[in-house]
Amino acid sequence: MPGVARLPPLDPADAEPAVRAALERLPPLAVFATVANAQGSFVNWLRFGGDCLDARWFDPVLRELAILRVARLTPGAEYEWVQHVPILLAVGGTPEQVAALEADDLEADALGEDGRLVVRFTGQVVRDATPDDATFAAMSARFTPAEITQLLLVIGQYMMVARVMATAQLEVDAVLGADVLAGVERSSRARRQDAAPAPEQRPGAPAQPQRG
Repeated sequence: MPGVARLPPLDPADAEPAVRAALERLPPLAVFATVANAQGSFVNWLRFGGDCLDARWFDPVLRELAILRVARLTPGAEYEWVQHVPILLAVGGTPEQVAALEADDLEADALGEDGRLVVRFTGQVVRDATPDDATFAAMSARFTPAEITQLLLVIGQYMMVARVMATAQLEVDAVLGADVLAGVERSSRARRQDAAPAPEQRPGAPAQPQRG
Protein backbone atom coordinates (compact mmCIF):
# COMPACT_ATOMS: atom_id res chain seq x y z
CA MET A 1 0.00 0.00 0.00
CA PRO A 2 1.20 3.53 -0.63
CA GLY A 3 2.53 5.40 2.36
CA VAL A 4 0.67 8.23 4.04
CA ALA A 5 2.15 11.66 3.52
CA ARG A 6 3.36 13.47 6.62
CA LEU A 7 1.44 16.59 5.60
CA PRO A 8 -2.17 16.01 4.58
CA PRO A 9 -3.54 17.67 1.47
CA LEU A 10 -5.84 20.59 2.06
CA ASP A 11 -9.48 19.50 2.17
CA PRO A 12 -11.32 21.58 -0.48
CA ALA A 13 -14.11 22.09 2.06
CA ASP A 14 -11.63 23.98 4.24
CA ALA A 15 -10.19 26.06 1.39
CA GLU A 16 -10.82 29.76 1.00
CA PRO A 17 -12.72 30.60 -2.22
CA ALA A 18 -9.66 31.79 -4.17
CA VAL A 19 -7.66 28.73 -3.11
CA ARG A 20 -10.52 26.36 -3.94
CA ALA A 21 -10.95 27.96 -7.36
CA ALA A 22 -7.22 27.66 -8.06
CA LEU A 23 -7.17 23.98 -7.06
CA GLU A 24 -10.13 23.28 -9.33
CA ARG A 25 -8.18 24.68 -12.30
CA LEU A 26 -5.04 22.65 -11.59
CA PRO A 27 -4.17 19.05 -12.43
CA PRO A 28 -4.95 16.80 -9.44
CA LEU A 29 -1.44 16.52 -8.04
CA ALA A 30 -0.64 16.01 -4.37
CA VAL A 31 1.99 18.73 -4.41
CA PHE A 32 -0.60 21.41 -5.18
CA ALA A 33 -3.02 20.22 -2.51
CA THR A 34 -0.16 20.06 -0.02
CA VAL A 35 1.19 23.56 -0.69
CA ALA A 36 -2.41 24.81 -0.59
CA ASN A 37 -2.28 24.33 3.19
CA ALA A 38 -0.44 27.67 3.15
CA GLN A 39 -3.60 29.39 1.99
CA GLY A 40 -2.30 32.90 2.45
CA SER A 41 0.56 32.29 0.01
CA PHE A 42 -0.82 29.64 -2.33
CA VAL A 43 -2.30 31.77 -5.12
CA ASN A 44 0.71 34.08 -5.29
CA TRP A 45 3.01 31.04 -5.18
CA LEU A 46 1.22 29.62 -8.21
CA ARG A 47 1.70 32.89 -10.06
CA PHE A 48 5.40 32.96 -9.20
CA GLY A 49 5.74 29.32 -10.26
CA GLY A 50 4.13 30.19 -13.58
CA ASP A 51 6.62 33.01 -14.08
CA CYS A 52 9.46 30.56 -13.39
CA LEU A 53 8.17 28.34 -16.21
CA ASP A 54 7.68 31.21 -18.67
CA ALA A 55 9.87 30.52 -21.70
CA ARG A 56 10.25 34.25 -22.38
CA TRP A 57 12.61 34.68 -19.45
CA PHE A 58 14.98 31.70 -19.77
CA ASP A 59 15.53 28.95 -22.32
CA PRO A 60 13.06 26.20 -21.37
CA VAL A 61 15.38 23.27 -22.07
CA LEU A 62 18.13 24.79 -19.94
CA ARG A 63 15.57 25.63 -17.26
CA GLU A 64 14.41 22.03 -17.08
CA LEU A 65 17.97 20.73 -16.95
CA ALA A 66 18.47 22.98 -13.92
CA ILE A 67 15.26 21.79 -12.25
CA LEU A 68 16.17 18.15 -12.77
CA ARG A 69 19.61 18.81 -11.30
CA VAL A 70 17.94 20.32 -8.23
CA ALA A 71 15.73 17.24 -7.93
CA ARG A 72 18.71 14.94 -8.37
CA LEU A 73 20.58 16.69 -5.56
CA THR A 74 17.63 16.64 -3.14
CA PRO A 75 17.07 13.39 -1.22
CA GLY A 76 13.38 12.53 -1.22
CA ALA A 77 12.53 14.69 -4.25
CA GLU A 78 11.76 11.87 -6.69
CA TYR A 79 8.34 13.48 -7.15
CA GLU A 80 9.97 16.57 -8.69
CA TRP A 81 12.17 14.45 -10.95
CA VAL A 82 9.28 12.34 -12.24
CA GLN A 83 7.11 15.37 -13.02
CA HIS A 84 9.83 17.36 -14.79
CA VAL A 85 11.26 14.64 -17.04
CA PRO A 86 8.18 14.86 -19.32
CA ILE A 87 8.36 18.65 -19.19
CA LEU A 88 11.97 18.55 -20.41
CA LEU A 89 10.95 16.26 -23.27
CA ALA A 90 7.92 18.44 -24.08
CA VAL A 91 10.03 21.59 -24.49
CA GLY A 92 12.61 19.95 -26.74
CA GLY A 93 14.96 18.06 -24.44
CA THR A 94 16.07 14.51 -25.15
CA PRO A 95 16.08 11.13 -23.42
CA GLU A 96 19.89 11.23 -23.64
CA GLN A 97 19.89 14.38 -21.51
CA VAL A 98 17.65 12.69 -18.94
CA ALA A 99 19.98 9.68 -18.86
CA ALA A 100 23.03 11.89 -18.42
CA LEU A 101 21.51 13.72 -15.46
CA GLU A 102 20.28 10.49 -13.89
CA ALA A 103 23.80 9.08 -14.15
CA ASP A 104 25.34 12.33 -12.83
CA ASP A 105 27.32 12.53 -16.08
CA LEU A 106 27.59 16.30 -16.03
CA GLU A 107 30.08 16.43 -18.92
CA ALA A 108 27.92 14.40 -21.31
CA ASP A 109 27.88 15.61 -24.90
CA ALA A 110 24.08 15.28 -24.86
CA LEU A 111 23.78 18.22 -22.47
CA GLY A 112 25.42 20.63 -24.88
CA GLU A 113 27.85 23.38 -23.92
CA ASP A 114 25.21 25.64 -22.38
CA GLY A 115 23.53 22.70 -20.64
CA ARG A 116 26.78 21.58 -19.02
CA LEU A 117 27.39 25.13 -17.80
CA VAL A 118 23.87 25.57 -16.41
CA VAL A 119 23.97 22.18 -14.67
CA ARG A 120 27.35 23.00 -13.10
CA PHE A 121 26.10 26.42 -11.99
CA THR A 122 22.95 24.86 -10.53
CA GLY A 123 24.83 22.22 -8.59
CA GLN A 124 27.15 24.79 -7.04
CA VAL A 125 24.25 27.06 -6.05
CA VAL A 126 22.39 24.14 -4.47
CA ARG A 127 25.38 22.77 -2.60
CA ASP A 128 27.42 25.90 -1.80
CA ALA A 129 24.85 28.74 -2.14
CA THR A 130 27.10 30.45 -4.71
CA PRO A 131 29.02 29.38 -7.82
CA ASP A 132 32.79 29.54 -7.90
CA ASP A 133 34.48 32.40 -9.74
CA ALA A 134 35.22 30.40 -12.88
CA THR A 135 31.64 29.18 -13.24
CA PHE A 136 30.20 32.63 -12.60
CA ALA A 137 32.56 34.15 -15.16
CA ALA A 138 31.48 31.58 -17.73
CA MET A 139 27.80 32.25 -16.97
CA SER A 140 28.33 36.01 -17.25
CA ALA A 141 30.02 35.57 -20.62
CA ARG A 142 27.10 33.53 -21.95
CA PHE A 143 23.97 34.92 -20.24
CA THR A 144 22.65 38.37 -19.35
CA PRO A 145 22.23 39.50 -15.74
CA ALA A 146 18.47 39.14 -16.21
CA GLU A 147 18.84 35.53 -17.36
CA ILE A 148 21.20 34.62 -14.53
CA THR A 149 18.86 36.16 -11.97
CA GLN A 150 15.89 34.35 -13.51
CA LEU A 151 17.76 31.06 -13.31
CA LEU A 152 18.57 31.72 -9.65
CA LEU A 153 14.86 32.26 -8.97
CA VAL A 154 14.04 29.00 -10.75
CA ILE A 155 16.67 27.13 -8.73
CA GLY A 156 15.34 28.64 -5.51
CA GLN A 157 11.73 27.83 -6.39
CA TYR A 158 12.47 24.19 -7.06
CA MET A 159 14.76 23.82 -4.05
CA MET A 160 11.79 25.02 -1.98
CA VAL A 161 9.28 22.74 -3.69
CA ALA A 162 11.66 19.78 -3.44
CA ARG A 163 11.95 20.34 0.30
CA VAL A 164 8.17 20.45 0.67
CA MET A 165 8.00 17.16 -1.24
CA ALA A 166 10.77 15.56 0.81
CA THR A 167 9.41 16.76 4.16
CA ALA A 168 5.85 15.72 3.32
CA GLN A 169 7.18 12.42 1.90
CA LEU A 170 4.96 12.74 -1.14
CA GLU A 171 4.65 9.67 -3.29
CA VAL A 172 4.15 10.02 -7.03
CA ASP A 173 0.39 10.05 -7.54
CA ALA A 174 0.30 10.84 -11.25
CA VAL A 175 2.74 12.05 -13.87
CA LEU A 176 1.13 15.23 -15.12
CA GLY A 177 4.08 17.57 -15.52
CA ALA A 178 3.36 18.23 -19.19
CA ASP A 179 -0.25 19.08 -18.32
CA VAL A 180 0.98 21.55 -15.70
CA LEU A 181 3.24 23.20 -18.28
CA ALA A 182 0.37 23.47 -20.77
CA GLY A 183 -1.79 25.12 -18.13
CA VAL A 184 0.97 27.56 -17.22
CA GLU A 185 1.40 28.53 -20.86
CA ARG A 186 -2.35 29.14 -21.25
CA SER A 187 -2.44 31.28 -18.11
CA SER A 188 0.61 33.23 -19.22
CA ARG A 189 -0.95 33.98 -22.60
CA ALA A 190 -4.19 35.07 -20.94
CA ARG A 191 -2.36 37.42 -18.55
CA ARG A 192 -0.42 38.97 -21.44
CA GLN A 193 -3.64 39.51 -23.39
CA ASP A 194 -5.34 41.07 -20.38
CA ALA A 195 -2.36 43.42 -19.90
CA ALA A 196 -2.14 44.46 -23.55
CA PRO A 197 -3.32 48.05 -24.16
CA ALA A 198 -6.48 48.50 -26.18
CA PRO A 199 -6.01 49.84 -29.73
CA GLU A 200 -6.00 53.63 -29.71
CA GLN A 201 -9.15 55.19 -31.12
CA ARG A 202 -8.51 57.98 -33.66
CA PRO A 203 -10.41 61.20 -32.91
CA GLY A 204 -13.67 61.24 -34.84
CA ALA A 205 -13.32 57.61 -35.93
CA PRO A 206 -16.40 55.40 -35.52
CA ALA A 207 -16.30 53.02 -32.59
CA GLN A 208 -15.33 49.46 -33.40
CA PRO A 209 -18.29 47.08 -33.20
CA GLN A 210 -18.35 44.71 -30.27
CA ARG A 211 -18.10 41.03 -31.16
CA GLY A 212 -20.61 38.83 -29.37
